[in-house]
Amino acid sequence: MTDLQTPGEPEGSAASLAAAVLDEEAARQEAQARAKEQVIFPDDLLPGVNSEPVSLRGAFAKGGVSMFVVLGLLVSLDQLTLNAVQTIEPELRQTFHISSGAVVFIASASSLFYALGAIPMGWLADRTRRIPIVGFATLLAALFTFLSGLAGSAFVLFWALCLTGVAKANNLAVHQPLLADNYPIGIRARMSAAMNIGQQVLGNLSPVVVGAIATWAGGVEGWRWAFFVLGIPGALMAIAVFFLREPPRGQYEKQDVLGEVIEDENPAQPSMEAAFARLKKVATIRTSIAAFAALGFGVFALGALQVLYLNDTLHVTNILQRGFILSLSGWTAVPFLYPVGRYFDRTYRKDPAKALVLVGALIMPSALFTPLQVSTHSTVWFVIFGIPQSVLTACAFAMVTPVLQAVCPYRLRGLGVAMGVMYVVLIGGFGGSILADFFTNSFGVRTTVFVLLVPTSIIGSLLLMNGARFIRHDLSLVVEELLEEQEEQRKRAVDGVDTPVLQMVNTDFSYGPVQVLFDVNFEIHRGECVALLGTNGAGKSTILRVISGLEVPERGVTRLNGRNITFVAPEQRVRHGIVQLPGGKGVFPSLTVMQNLGIAARLRGGTSAEIDAHISDVLELFPELAERPKQLARSLSGGQQQMLALARVLMQEPEILLIDELSLGLAPVVVQRMLELVDRLRARGQTMLIVEQSLNVALAISDRAIFLEKGEVKFEGSAQELLDRDDLARAVFFGTEGG
Repeated sequence: MTDLQTPGEPEGSAASLAAAVLDEEAARQEAQARAKEQVIFPDDLLPGVNSEPVSLRGAFAKGGVSMFVVLGLLVSLDQLTLNAVQTIEPELRQTFHISSGAVVFIASASSLFYALGAIPMGWLADRTRRIPIVGFATLLAALFTFLSGLAGSAFVLFWALCLTGVAKANNLAVHQPLLADNYPIGIRARMSAAMNIGQQVLGNLSPVVVGAIATWAGGVEGWRWAFFVLGIPGALMAIAVFFLREPPRGQYEKQDVLGEVIEDENPAQPSMEAAFARLKKVATIRTSIAAFAALGFGVFALGALQVLYLNDTLHVTNILQRGFILSLSGWTAVPFLYPVGRYFDRTYRKDPAKALVLVGALIMPSALFTPLQVSTHSTVWFVIFGIPQSVLTACAFAMVTPVLQAVCPYRLRGLGVAMGVMYVVLIGGFGGSILADFFTNSFGVRTTVFVLLVPTSIIGSLLLMNGARFIRHDLSLVVEELLEEQEEQRKRAVDGVDTPVLQMVNTDFSYGPVQVLFDVNFEIHRGECVALLGTNGAGKSTILRVISGLEVPERGVTRLNGRNITFVAPEQRVRHGIVQLPGGKGVFPSLTVMQNLGIAARLRGGTSAEIDAHISDVLELFPELAERPKQLARSLSGGQQQMLALARVLMQEPEILLIDELSLGLAPVVVQRMLELVDRLRARGQTMLIVEQSLNVALAISDRAIFLEKGEVKFEGSAQELLDRDDLARAVFFGTEGG
């Protein structure tokens, strides 16, 4: 009797059923909380925490100075062009006869392509050598900068600036992973600060330089010469990039956690969709991206709004004067960046959560100083109120990068940065530019600041502070993956050790907030047939989906023949040899038997003669299908359709065959025939993992059995051992826990 059941009440009543449901949900939540609490390592094991201090000179001794100088100059020079549009907005209005809102849109919306460019750049950076990417992208950026000066219309200028943004996206998606891999963890905040000093210096010089070039050229269209001149330094610096050395990926995390740098000689290339799915499950990354997406609504439009306020309200119409005023606030951030970076590095070594709280605290005051800046009618006070806003924002944006690099898996750093840029610019920047356009044209600059910048600054700050509570858990996941990689390397180095065909290690998976897999670990060796058993909802089919790449876990590693395929796309896993026979329908009903097999054969590839031979070889296993080559699949019996589905997947010559519910909905005589086919595959040495509800079927086909209960592996051993366990056998037969 349950606690909620009243005396004399039938056991199957609504109250007892409700009590059972509540008990089950409480048990699930307890298990989920317990699983998450387990993944916390001591601070001494977390990368960069409690480590020895690193000086800038010591960092250069390890990673060299050339990477820092070349990449620093590139990203700094790019600021001259990125800020140029904001300086010449009034001249663009006169040249192309467009509204102030349209100029704000061009200046802000071109950042959308900066975000879109980060995606392919990050994808390439995680799959191939990164130095050539930087070199060629820099050359393209210089070309499109020059072409911006030739624009004959606002539309052409918009696209030239967009393509410039795409090429310059390597600054974040490729530069940051390179720097993280080239220099120690303990210097990353100062390295980021130093990079940002260069950006601030040339970014602040941008209005002056652009204004001076435009004034020298003279006339309303003197702005064109700014783009002609600014394209030259980038083209020259691109040449120096090709002389840089490619650093090993994740070398300092490995050195700090493992005490050695191990490299995978043949790494599996991550897919974009799998990387994004995994990264969004890293809580620190998820909350930080949400925070900066909110900030993007105001930050990306701020520069354009400041120019319009100076020109239209404070009547600073001279382009050179306007550029000088805008640069004053930015200059004040330069002396603060490196000391803040040094303090951040010191704080991170002691308490990484406190370091992230610091970033959020730096942003909050923007909600006060920015409205004050656009409420004054004095140029002097405009500069004064802009100083703290500029200092704090510059420091915050410089400091968040080391945190995100620390919690991001080292294989996914390029796509990790790309995802962050995409959310911040695509959602915040592009969305903010549209709203800024509307509010500026309708209500003016001041209202736009109060409606957009104030609430987004507060929201972004609070989100960052809240995300600090996740950082130790996320750093622990990084440690766990590194330890697993080291252990796998050691196993493979031992002579005579049989590498499993398939491994699932420390795997957690959730559908939204509901966790369904908890620390799943098992191995399948070559030639084995393993039955995956458990009650309904235990997570059996989810395991197959994770192995197939249809779902991405928030924790854990999947290996095929010792190779990490955790971030490999489903279609690539099929090529590597992971093939799944789905439960239920697995054929094209409107095609004939031979057409179904022909499609599967052509996916595998080969000449026509090889395809025909392969089809004939598979049909030897299925005489029932060989007798019906031209019969439509929909007209086959249920058992024959299941045979055709099995024949289709065998055409791929799987390294491991995954079968979901072999006996589902089939008559006993058909089940017996399917068992005979599976037995023949076993005799051929086919490795198989079969999800099965029937214990009798599992015993008939498997060498070993894995029993899953509430997402956890409760038993792993021979099928006969499982049968001897009365409690587990009852759960398989009756869907209940043993007493």
